[in-house]
Amino acid sequence: MKTESIEIVVIEDEEDILELVEYHLQKSGYETMGFLSTKNVEQFLAEERPALMIVDRNLPDIEGSEFIAKLRKDGCNIPVIFLTAKDEESDLEEGFERGGDDYITKPFRPKELILRVEALLRRAGVISNNIIKHRDLVLNLNNRILTIDNISIELTNLEFKLLHTFVKKPNTTLDRDYLRDEVWEDDSYHFNDKTINVTLNRLKKKIDPYGEKNYFLPIWGVGYRLV
Repeated sequence: MKTESIEIVVIEDEEDILELVEYHLQKSGYETMGFLSTKNVEQFLAEERPALMIVDRNLPDIEGSEFIAKLRKDGCNIPVIFLTAKDEESDLEEGFERGGDDYITKPFRPKELILRVEALLRRAGVISNNIIKHRDLVLNLNNRILTIDNISIELTNLEFKLLHTFVKKPNTTLDRDYLRDEVWEDDSYHFNDKTINVTLNRLKKKIDPYGEKNYFLPIWGVGYRLV
């Protein structure tokens, strides 16, 4: 089972630019799926629901805005940012008319791209609820930061996923099979009976170093509950 991460599709035929865009998106906490052409994109969209697409217009198989226009006719309403060297005023108009939601010309500034991504996701309602709380735990799902009493607590990606899984289902007993599928996913072959204990104990030492708050209640023979 996948956690509630934000996935962004990037379609860019220049591999170095594709890698650059994906790097900055991932650095900002997003998951990415990159394509060097539109081949296989429609199949991917039929199986997954990304939050946003970043699309070059100069693609090898079909012009990028024509591809988006086709998706729009088929009922796809995923927000789209065109990232392209086509910088004439008529190009910009054409991009918006064919279904684009924003338009950035190359060369681009990575920081501006990230800010525009965040703005579009807010308008789409994707990251309006990116803060989740339980007791004094505050998780920011956008930048994957935990704060307790306004103090940032450094967690590994695995620890953050584990805590997020519990915070989504407070006061609910989560068994080991559920935690394995939700947190470890494709790495479940690394999971054994001691894995959850080791990871949870490490997490508890970070968020409750003095053992005073007792966030987790062990349920003998089953799993744990966040209380």
